[in-house]
Amino acid sequence: MASAAHEAARSLEAGNHIHQLKAGNGGGGVGLSKEEMRHGHGHGHGHGHGRTAHNMSSSSLRKKSDLSLVSKVRWGLLRSFLTNLQEIFLGTKLFVLFPAVPLAIFAHYFHFGRAWLFVLSLLGLTPLAERVSFLTEQIAYYTGPTVGGLLNATCGNATEMIIAMFALHQGKIDVVKCSLVGSILSNLLLVLGSSLLCGGLANLGKEQLYDRKQADVNTGLLLLGALCHLLPLLFRYALNSGEHVGATVPTLELSRACSIVMLLAYAAYLFFQLKTHRQLFESQEGDDDNDDVISEDEAVIGFPSALAWLAGMTVVIAVLSEYVVGTIEAASESWGISVSFISIILLPIVGNAAEHAGAIIFAFKNKLDITLGVSLGSATQISMFVVPLSVTVAWIMGIQMDLDFKLLETGSLILAILVTAFSLQDGTSHYLKGLNLLLCYIAIGACFFVLKTPSHQANDINLGVSTARSMVLDA
Repeated sequence: MASAAHEAARSLEAGNHIHQLKAGNGGGGVGLSKEEMRHGHGHGHGHGHGRTAHNMSSSSLRKKSDLSLVSKVRWGLLRSFLTNLQEIFLGTKLFVLFPAVPLAIFAHYFHFGRAWLFVLSLLGLTPLAERVSFLTEQIAYYTGPTVGGLLNATCGNATEMIIAMFALHQGKIDVVKCSLVGSILSNLLLVLGSSLLCGGLANLGKEQLYDRKQADVNTGLLLLGALCHLLPLLFRYALNSGEHVGATVPTLELSRACSIVMLLAYAAYLFFQLKTHRQLFESQEGDDDNDDVISEDEAVIGFPSALAWLAGMTVVIAVLSEYVVGTIEAASESWGISVSFISIILLPIVGNAAEHAGAIIFAFKNKLDITLGVSLGSATQISMFVVPLSVTVAWIMGIQMDLDFKLLETGSLILAILVTAFSLQDGTSHYLKGLNLLLCYIAIGACFFVLKTPSHQANDINLGVSTARSMVLDA
């Protein structure tokens, strides 16, 4: 009843101020009036779209394309193609980073410095990740909110997933583990922390509230994922109290079993999010100050074109991801930074820059539900879907990847989840909470920055330990 009364009040308000909406006063308001009028006539296409926090975050970095020149093209097929090009490449504020994509390919074929190839590939992945979110939203207009939500749930972290698959194919299991742990840490501490800090400072005179229900669901799943990460580590130390080869197979079997549990939990989470409790995860677009967000009530790209562009973007992301994985050691040696620091800190920051910027923008506007939906939703998706999927795919490929992410990485992950859960337990926010989360991230980053053990030095250490053990046994 309360929800129905709220919708009726919003519809009445839209009717009383229709002359302001026609005058174009606020992009979010215009989109809402169209949506409500269509809903009132029983069509409900825009309302059924159900934009999530990820969609809203990406839309904060979009901009309207000026199609005046394209509309003068008389040939319909060419005009449609040029319109798609303009919407894809100029419909985002990150269009200035698109030149990094051809430059990375150019650097690869003409054998530029591998560190430069690593940097250009990372920069090129930033706008591509935002465009994948845009294309999945366009497809959702035609498929409905359920299929669109499933597509967003699988493609929301496409960059991390593709990088993980290429690293697995090249046998770089440590890079996979570090990059996935880094993505979770980045979302929980860096994104959420900087968002709450900036939002708290920008809204000192306002009460900052958010819905605890969505935060409780995500933190509960994150704790389940932390348990599944912790069990193989505890299992290995309980059996051997050290690094014994005999513990590999049981730990691997336990990790695969836990991965199946995590995937089942994620499937239940999707059913919960898309069916039974959809209202908890849908973003409200009808706010008065939503003027910086491109709120579309209909698709701007056709369904076949959106599918084709999504496939093309995925191929380009795969190419750049292969460059990143292949040059990460070269970048580590060139900069004097450990591979673990690059994988845990640098890769997530650059790869999710668009999503991070959107979360901070909405925190400035005191819309913390969207900010929490972006940071916690992305962390949950990586922890409960991408990580167990990587273990499962490695299992199919015959690669022995487990959920034992080593003591330092696992401990950092669990502590980050606990700190985030305690910070969000009261449903209110202020800048000190954000500062606390951000300082936790800086401390963890400093820990991995200090951890500088090159691969050849690690091999020497392992060789020395083995020699010492053999000498003791001989004695």
